[in-house]
Amino acid sequence: MKIGIMQPTYLPWIGYFDMMDQVDTFVLLDHVQFSKQSWQQRNRIKTPHGLEWLTVPVEVKGKSRQSIVDVRVQTAQFAKKHVHALEMHYARAAFGAAVIRELAGLLLREPPWESLAELNVALIGWISRSLGIVTPVVRSSTLAPRGERTEALVSICEQLGGTHYLSALGSAEYLLGDLHFFEARGIPVTFHHYVHPKYTQLYPPFVPYASAIDLLCNEGPGALAVLRSGRRPDLSPAAVRQTLETREAASVDHPV
Repeated sequence: MKIGIMQPTYLPWIGYFDMMDQVDTFVLLDHVQFSKQSWQQRNRIKTPHGLEWLTVPVEVKGKSRQSIVDVRVQTAQFAKKHVHALEMHYARAAFGAAVIRELAGLLLREPPWESLAELNVALIGWISRSLGIVTPVVRSSTLAPRGERTEALVSICEQLGGTHYLSALGSAEYLLGDLHFFEARGIPVTFHHYVHPKYTQLYPPFVPYASAIDLLCNEGPGALAVLRSGRRPDLSPAAVRQTLETREAASVDHPV
């Protein structure tokens, strides 16, 4: 069983959902510490001026070490602002009206969202269903994983019967030094490899790394095929390590 684990982020990009689409179970890592002004509370949409942020205001004063699952939304007013921004920038997209109508119903629900994690989990579930992805999703806060960081990831894999762990490439720098935790349990690790595809997009030129909402509004029923077109074979730890070492060597200033 192949397991993927990611933090629940706000309106994630398409690579996030490509990883979800490749695994047997996808885990939302919501029991770990929240990072202010991270992807956990914001993401970007395409506008005539390029990518612009949509940010969910959250309560952080005196809560520097709170877990994602405990983060509270500061004010419900963000939802109206985000829906307005989506309507303004995606109304002319081929499938924008239908996508925004459904998304607005979720963002503007009554009672208003109070928990950031609950909001993100609901949005991730809606986007994955809209794309046609059927991978089961589990929240780490329901599993009570043992240990910190990599040990917790191994614990999650074991609890779910995982026999293969697919890691985000962005976690490579720390995970490569912790592979022994997985090796001791006989769980191989590979890294997600994704090349952002181009698709129909308003306001040329094409700009990658927007929220997956951008793909849904522009491609509608064809969105999943576009998403999958960016998929590449997983990278081995050795291949990732070599890439990082080459990049580090290239960044060193050599005396003339």
